[in-house]
Amino acid sequence: MEHVRDAARRIAGRVVHTPVLRSPILDAIAGCELWLKAENLQRIGAFKARGAMHAVSRLDDATRARGLITYSSGNHAQAVALAAREFGVPARIAMPIDAPAVKVAGVRQLGAEITFAGTTSDERRAAALELQARTGAVIIEPFDHPDIITGQGTATLELLDYVSQETGGETLDAVVVPVGGGGLIAGAALCCEAASIPVYSAEPSTCDALYQSLAAGERVAVPPGPTLGDGLKPTRVGALNFAIAKRAVRGAFHVDDHELGLNLVRLLLHAKLLVEPSGAAALAVAIRRALPGAPRRVGVLLSGGNISPALLGELLARHRDEVSPPEAAA
Repeated sequence: MEHVRDAARRIAGRVVHTPVLRSPILDAIAGCELWLKAENLQRIGAFKARGAMHAVSRLDDATRARGLITYSSGNHAQAVALAAREFGVPARIAMPIDAPAVKVAGVRQLGAEITFAGTTSDERRAAALELQARTGAVIIEPFDHPDIITGQGTATLELLDYVSQETGGETLDAVVVPVGGGGLIAGAALCCEAASIPVYSAEPSTCDALYQSLAAGERVAVPPGPTLGDGLKPTRVGALNFAIAKRAVRGAFHVDDHELGLNLVRLLLHAKLLVEPSGAAALAVAIRRALPGAPRRVGVLLSGGNISPALLGELLARHRDEVSPPEAAA
């Protein structure tokens, strides 16, 4: 955990110390205390700002001056673009052709140059390597790098510190984390291992690289499937991320699009938090009452909040009758 604390000191003042929030209604539905880490309120609207800012801050001046490159479906792209602007260097980003318009706009507003490349992480990485060969800039990996992992771990570190402060030194009984490439859950595991807190993953059933890898005991590549959780679509988890998850993650859970949409609306109506579908994945698992041991206090990582108005309106219309009024009285 000390490496994560070092990362927290390094990025202090460059990222937001996001709040941990509670909702009595969500607690009642879940049958336990839910401690919601609101990374949707982070700079660029997602936890990815932490890892990118940490990784870029650790580059020497000469390397950083060559410029930054990354490949991402959206939130890490915005995070690297933000870090590049903060440090006054250029950024070039490989994004999928089906990237959400709200995330593409965010990258452009931060001044980065975008190259569109296919629909898979492998295609984006290939485009990033081509950019690197042409420009000599440094690639900031989206998840499979120690500096990214420890940077992302600062979100869970803040969560654990807050719970300890609020409960007089007690801690969580479980933490649930959404998984794409595995940076957030690997960072969470580093923190939770030290405190003997079980960590559980939440992934789309249509793109479940960590779920399948844990079952197989080795990294497994999966074909990208359709999901509302556009931030949870890498075809494989990172090697370093999997090594950490393999020893520390106690269980893996699937979520479907219905659960992502429903819990997005629950968060908006009951906690006044706007998340993107990926950001609702951990709540979708935590609220099922399916975690082993019936934990009393559960930490929930809300990973991001970058959603288009059109999709938000569609999900509100689709799920409003499931959420209110029956749940309002819970």
